[in-house]
Amino acid sequence: MNKGLKKELRMVDLLMASLGGIIGSGWLFGSLYAAQIAGPSAIFAWVIGGIAVLLIGLVYAELGAMIPESGSIARYPHYSHGHLTSFIMGWAAWIAYASVPAVEAEGVMQYASHWFPALWNSKTSLLSGAGLFVAALLMLAFFLINYFGVRSFARVNTFITWLKFIMPSLTIIVFLAAGLHWINFSHYGGFAPGGTSGVLVALATSGVIFTYLGFRQAVDLAGEAKNPQRDVPRALILSILIGIVLYVLLQVVFVGAVPGSMLAKGWAAVSLSSPFAQVAASLNLGFFVTLLYADAVLSPAGTGNVYMASTTRVIYALAENGYFPRALAKVDPRTGIPVGALLLAFILGLVFLLPFPSWQSLVGLVSSATVFTYIIGPVSLAVLRRTAPEAKRPFVLGGAGIIAPVAFVIGALIVYFTGWNVDHKLLITLLVGVILYAIFSAAMPDQIRRPDGQALKSGIWLVVFLLAMLVMTYAGSKNLGELKNLIPYPWDLVVVIVLSLIFYYWGVASGYRTKEVGEALESVAIEATEEPGA
Repeated sequence: MNKGLKKELRMVDLLMASLGGIIGSGWLFGSLYAAQIAGPSAIFAWVIGGIAVLLIGLVYAELGAMIPESGSIARYPHYSHGHLTSFIMGWAAWIAYASVPAVEAEGVMQYASHWFPALWNSKTSLLSGAGLFVAALLMLAFFLINYFGVRSFARVNTFITWLKFIMPSLTIIVFLAAGLHWINFSHYGGFAPGGTSGVLVALATSGVIFTYLGFRQAVDLAGEAKNPQRDVPRALILSILIGIVLYVLLQVVFVGAVPGSMLAKGWAAVSLSSPFAQVAASLNLGFFVTLLYADAVLSPAGTGNVYMASTTRVIYALAENGYFPRALAKVDPRTGIPVGALLLAFILGLVFLLPFPSWQSLVGLVSSATVFTYIIGPVSLAVLRRTAPEAKRPFVLGGAGIIAPVAFVIGALIVYFTGWNVDHKLLITLLVGVILYAIFSAAMPDQIRRPDGQALKSGIWLVVFLLAMLVMTYAGSKNLGELKNLIPYPWDLVVVIVLSLIFYYWGVASGYRTKEVGEALESVAIEATEEPGA
């Protein structure tokens, strides 16, 4: 567990890693895209999304303190359900995390085109050839920052995140001082032009969930924390709470600041390539526009750097599990970085940059894939409480018997809200991953670990859950972006909730005490005795 990784991250480093994941391109674009879908009621999308992610985060606060591991999203299901469940979740995390540096690099290029128009094709709203090239160079910079060690990464990220936090906070203050058009909240289609379904779609597809999901960085880097049992839960929960306050206020000032001339055809017709900067210009805040454009390059760049680190840890964990070649788990003793995993993360980022050259085209896929990986947390928590009662739990989630199933249901609903166009690609990709795992584990048993009978039995529930969600996105309501409308809104939500509860309890019943969880708990105990002052 965490072999060769250097324990150099402090509480502030973990907090800034999570905040650095939360405050990225989401604050630059999310308020616009949410308002286009839900109008002023997009405020509720941020509130609901924040509470939903907080419930999921509380689950990981207990898990992260109990077994602090780098790349833990692929490790907790390994401890609670064995190889098949863990592979599916790790495969989904790999897809989601690897694409985020590309999303953020694209966001940088879109704003940088204010000074360098050649980076962005305004006719197609996509990156130009030059933009793709510069975005690739930016991802190379992410690679180099991470290559020189976790301490180097932390120093750069903590400094950048402080700067990133200042600008959205200052934006709220400056917009309020400049004066808002409060009439925007009731006219131009009313407060909720898309109804309740508009709020739910905005929640999943406009960048709301994508933005909040950065909280997991503290958990992903837990294996390199100086005092993970104490600091991981604090960093995780505090980052989400700060994010909720910040993004709700940003949505309020954005809705109030948009000039009425832009709203003549309703919120859906508002088209801005640089939302806050262009709105600031309409308020005659010329001095502030320059600052916004500068920060709009810095914020997503910082988040892309954070996700390069997280992607590396997920690949490292998958190799530790035996799903990827063991060479990817090899850690450079000088820097404490799994260099092979970092190189693969960089290459994957380039691959994801090419076929999806638009910020919003990737957000839905990333959000759905990432939330899907998080729903295993509540199941693993319940299983590990039953199978590993002796584990030391520095943070114990009160009311877990209620919060865990609710968090699972919320995660399933968010995946469902993302809609057929995204979900069928994601769910089919996950099922294809299962098939590839079966083929390669049979063909390369010396490189890829094969699941035993118990692991196969314990993973059936998840495969069936994937199929059930695929059916629901096909048959569900078109109000939420599903395909056939065979189950109209809101009855489709009722069906998803009931199905989710069934699969949650099936998943909990399928868990068992794996050999690896005993080894992990023993390793945690040994590391605790080696800590200074222990």
